[in-house]
Amino acid sequence: MKLISTIWIAVSLTVSSVASFAADAAAAKPDLAKGEASFAAVCAACHGPDGNSLIPDYPKLAQQHPEYLVKQLQEFKSGKRQNAIMLGFSSMLGDEDMRNIAYWVTTKKSAPGTAADQDLIAQGKRIYLGGVMERNIPACAGCHGPTGAGIPAQYPRLIGQQVNYVVSQLTTFRSGERNNNLQMTGVAVKLNDREIKAVAEYVASLK
Repeated sequence: MKLISTIWIAVSLTVSSVASFAADAAAAKPDLAKGEASFAAVCAACHGPDGNSLIPDYPKLAQQHPEYLVKQLQEFKSGKRQNAIMLGFSSMLGDEDMRNIAYWVTTKKSAPGTAADQDLIAQGKRIYLGGVMERNIPACAGCHGPTGAGIPAQYPRLIGQQVNYVVSQLTTFRSGERNNNLQMTGVAVKLNDREIKAVAEYVASLK
């Protein structure tokens, strides 16, 4: 009788663990329909209905790594990454909302960038792929990949990103105004204005 009770307890615990795991997995799976609705209500005015912002100062979010987007939304909400506009919007979202939005917008195809200055593009390519060794500036490709695809959950995708947005982020990293990534601060502080613009033009030209 004792043996039967022990077996029954073990079976019950196993079933309970499996049910708990299944519930956690279901909870972790993003709801893309809810993500689309939340994006339309909260994000689309600035970032475009499909994540391709037509406003040069706002980033394209289409095809971005969802883990990176969730991290940025959480850091806007906590104040670790400071932006008054994004603080207001992110404060409206819970963690589940953020995941739903991030995983939905990453399913949308990113539109090509608009780079124009061929001289800057050429200079930016040299910096992006090779860095500036005499000034100990590492190549951007080391983290963001030679094609700008980034690394999921670690480094953002840069392909075709807005020139103005990339310039503003590198500039605020350089000044310390944006301080949620010490690695980027260490790189940006060594770049001058022309080099920042050159990298931004090159990133925008990537396809």
